Amino acid sequence: MNRTSRLAGLCLPALLAALTVWALLMCGSALAQPDASMNAGNGNPNNSANTVAAAAAPPPTIAELRAQFARIAPTGKANASVVPGAEDDARKQLAQINEIGVQADKFVAARASELADLNARLGELGNPPAAGATEDPNITRQRAQLTKERNALDADIRLAKLLAIDVRQRGTDVVSQRRQQFEAELTSRAASPLSGEFWDDLREAWPDDFARLQAIGAALGDGFDQALQPESRTPVIASFIGALLLAWLGVWAAERGLARLATRVLPAGRLRRSLLVIAIVATHVLLVAVAAHGVVEVLKAHAMWDAQARKALQSAAQTLTFMAFIIGLGRGLLATGRPSWRLPAIPDLTAQRLSALPWLVALVAALAWTPAEINALIDASFAAVVTTHVATALLLTALVGTVVYRLKALRADAPEAGLPERPMWVGVLVALIVVLVIAIWVLVAFGYVALASFLASQLTWSGIVAAAFYVLFKFADDLFMAVVSSRSASGQRLQKSFGLAPQTLDQAATVLSGLSRVALFFYMLVALAAPLGTGPGEVFQRGGKLGTGVKVGEFQLVPGAILSAVAVAVIGFIVLRVFKRWLSRSYLPSTQFEPGMQSSITTLLGYVGGILVVAFSLSALGIGIERIAWVASALSVGIGFGLQAIVQNFISGLILLAEQPVKVGDWVVLGTTEGDVRRINVRATEIQLGDRSTLIVPNSEFITKTVRNMTLANAEGRVLIRLPMPLTTNAQRVRELILEACRAHEGVLETPAPSLTLEGIENGLLIFQAIAYVPSPRLAGGVRSDLLFTILDALKQADLPLATPTTLVMAAPAPVLPAEPSPAPATPASPLPGTTST
Repeated sequence: MNRTSRLAGLCLPALLAALTVWALLMCGSALAQPDASMNAGNGNPNNSANTVAAAAAPPPTIAELRAQFARIAPTGKANASVVPGAEDDARKQLAQINEIGVQADKFVAARASELADLNARLGELGNPPAAGATEDPNITRQRAQLTKERNALDADIRLAKLLAIDVRQRGTDVVSQRRQQFEAELTSRAASPLSGEFWDDLREAWPDDFARLQAIGAALGDGFDQALQPESRTPVIASFIGALLLAWLGVWAAERGLARLATRVLPAGRLRRSLLVIAIVATHVLLVAVAAHGVVEVLKAHAMWDAQARKALQSAAQTLTFMAFIIGLGRGLLATGRPSWRLPAIPDLTAQRLSALPWLVALVAALAWTPAEINALIDASFAAVVTTHVATALLLTALVGTVVYRLKALRADAPEAGLPERPMWVGVLVALIVVLVIAIWVLVAFGYVALASFLASQLTWSGIVAAAFYVLFKFADDLFMAVVSSRSASGQRLQKSFGLAPQTLDQAATVLSGLSRVALFFYMLVALAAPLGTGPGEVFQRGGKLGTGVKVGEFQLVPGAILSAVAVAVIGFIVLRVFKRWLSRSYLPSTQFEPGMQSSITTLLGYVGGILVVAFSLSALGIGIERIAWVASALSVGIGFGLQAIVQNFISGLILLAEQPVKVGDWVVLGTTEGDVRRINVRATEIQLGDRSTLIVPNSEFITKTVRNMTLANAEGRVLIRLPMPLTTNAQRVRELILEACRAHEGVLETPAPSLTLEGIENGLLIFQAIAYVPSPRLAGGVRSDLLFTILDALKQADLPLATPTTLVMAAPAPVLPAEPSPAPATPASPLPGTTST
């Protein structure tokens, strides 16, 4: 796979996932309410010129922002009655307030650097001279000018911050008003459809509503007639045909092309399945949106449309886009043409039976939400609004009931179809849905039609959102398992490049998957809130308030600072690991340091680097030196009581690494323990014993107790052999044989040379002592054994026997035992000797 394919495999998943979330949010907000600002700029030839002028205009001053804020009427208290258009007015007002707040924040951010620069320049000039002292007039004049500019700029920044506070307060009031108005609308009661009053109100309002419908129908008819004039008929018809081809054949070709592209570019695994579903949804939304909005733009270019007609065309394009989203999501999940790529565990027969369900859901949802759009366009009567609520509630609950019944019928064939047993929570959820559907019908019967319509819409929308984010959750898991997990190709490259353990990569993949799930859960809440009249921009604006931080005591928790701290920690530890790897494998081996010294330097620099990374992370989090000092003071109390041993071992480990009385590779004797030092950690040192087991010794043991280091000053080992021989032995011949055996062994050093001494005579025996030196004490045992075998063979061939120890055995005299009586002779009556018969 070439570099382009790998790049596409890495960038395409994130792009498609972001596009899917955006499409989901935009569909929800678009179908929740009409776009009040849709007519702004439509059909205006000066629109582009205005845009250029706005882009070239200088940013507003604080006085201008304050004047704009003052012109916004203050919010009033919501009442129980529903005022037509009040929701749109509140939304526009909130958008204006948020825009002023954004401008104020930009002003503060832009002027903060200028203020810091002025303060720095004033600091370079120094404080004014004391009374009676003189200085250069130019410096005095420059200080006065800079001080004046600094004071003016500081005043503007303070006014901007005050304006930002006022904006946030006004925005909170507007949101509170909208919430109260929304609650008042939901709890309002109208005439029940079961009563005659409901139908009487509808009959009275019908002539006016029908006249409004005829008016917008006539406007649309006039627009189409104008667009289909001979001079513009060809491009309009061509746009319709092109849109149909793009929305039908284009989606069909794109779906198959994406499947082939995923097979060629992406490696085999679960990531291909989830990514293909996202790609299918994205292509459905993009192609249908381009086709629908393209037709709308062509119609606008070749005919004159009034405001209501333009809104109607735009609403129709948005409805088609939403239907494409639902259909693409359903086709991607069911995957009837590619059973092996199906994301959920659904049998083929079940998927075939459910293939028409996405089309049904899309059609019914569009039919249920279209009347609300028409009511907003024609400013329908209250009776028409109530009737729309009733129709929406009944139609959507019928859709939900159909889906539940269809799924229940398929569950009846679960054993034959191979479906797993349904979890308990699924049964509880289905029961709650059924109860909610019944509750909606009861609310409609009692006249709470607004609440019933809201619950039905939210129930349907929640199902769509749940299906969409099921795909995204699966994609998040598959993405990090395919990129970071130790079982993936990229994970194995990370393991080889940075020396990471497989468990570390698996844990990192799990953590990243969990964090992505948390982020997706937040966006799922945003998507669920979108049909409530809250668009993505407004929800993100509210969520952006969390970016200012949450104050916990005296500490400010800022999400941006937390992400920065995490990024600094991750990047810092990666750089530190790469640096230690380069140090231990490339640089230090080229120096004159011993291997133990090299390991100590690497470990010590790792500790220092880790402390620096933690310090930088805390600094990015907003925790300064003074706060760290307070934390250290608080921890000192705990250290004094419960962490003495840990701190003692830690400090001892640093002493071992710095002073190096014991280093990695040394042969040490600590009490009855003898072995090689393999690793010096923060708390303890690992010693490998002769039986290949590992002994973990606290570092303080090497500082507070007596330690024998066999290789500290001299790495050479000594071999000592003592041989007793008879007095009649030829001592000179023995000396020649032993020294010759020592010199002949390849493990014995030439310098210092081997030596043989006659220690003396003990118990009538000559005691010879041979000493030889080997490169390492670890070789002494093996060399001594080899020398003994060689010396014994040489002595035997030279007829020089070793002394045989004399053993004296002292035996005590045997005790005298009393004589035993002789047994009686055998008689006829007693056939056995020594026995008698009676």
